[in-house]
Amino acid sequence: MENYTNNAIETLDLPKFESVALSPLQAAYYKVMLLNVSIFHLLLAIGAGCAIYFIPQLQLYWYVPVSIVTVLFSISILISRVSFKRRGFAFREHDVIYRSGIMAVTTIIIPYNRIQHVALHEGLISRKLGLATLEIFTAGGNSSDVKISGIDKAHAEKIKQLLVGKILNQHPDGE
Repeated sequence: MENYTNNAIETLDLPKFESVALSPLQAAYYKVMLLNVSIFHLLLAIGAGCAIYFIPQLQLYWYVPVSIVTVLFSISILISRVSFKRRGFAFREHDVIYRSGIMAVTTIIIPYNRIQHVALHEGLISRKLGLATLEIFTAGGNSSDVKISGIDKAHAEKIKQLLVGKILNQHPDGE
């Protein structure tokens, strides 16, 4: 019978993921974010315009829905900028790190040995700007565990090849 040990780990000596320099998203991705915000608020403005046109009581107070849409648009632009600045990713020797969030920052760390599948996507606008989205899937679940948007397409393809290589090295016989 083997001697079983279960020694305590000194958690203060563990490496700190916070000290890893994260790669920012491509600056062109901010344009995609602004376009998405603008389209949403354009539809909201059209809805407000229809409400003003078809509801007689609102015609007297047309400035209320217009002000609301304007304030919401301004807040959305600010939130988009902060969100863009706070996102980052890093690929280390044994794992991938992705950070996002505005008020509450979320950091996801996925060891390579947990990755099951990697997908690369390009939206219409992103494709024109040379950008791609990398999705990383682990076991269990239909949605991706990490979705990194705003990566240069050539860089995203290299990252995908790196991850596919890591997956294949884990299962060299295709198991």
